[in-house]
Amino acid sequence: MQFLREYKRASQSPWDDVSTVLLYCRHGTDDEGQRQFSFDRYIYQHRAGDGRILGISISKAILEAHDEFSGRYLEGDEMVLCLLVYIDEIRSFCGLFAQEFEAVFGLPPEPYFEVAQAYWLSLIEQL
Repeated sequence: MQFLREYKRASQSPWDDVSTVLLYCRHGTDDEGQRQFSFDRYIYQHRAGDGRILGISISKAILEAHDEFSGRYLEGDEMVLCLLVYIDEIRSFCGLFAQEFEAVFGLPPEPYFEVAQAYWLSLIEQL
């Protein structure tokens, strides 16, 4: 399972993205204690070649659970709202990949999401 994935072929997203960061998918452990991942519910962050965040893609299951989202590809205020709705799940999932997360974002998941949550809430409150 790759936390950060660079594309080997063209993306299906509406953006000119070159990589994704898996922010969330359902996970658990099997009988032997091995991590298992389920991609029926996921959130991917899409990035441009220069590292800019272009938006997120969400699974069909997440979209179906939220009438407020316009589609599977979200940006701007919709992206921020989705990230806030799933902040606890994202924080927990990214904690599984703390070293990779810190290499990509420059901070461990806990302090990153503490600051991000406060910032995202301030953006939503301005709407």
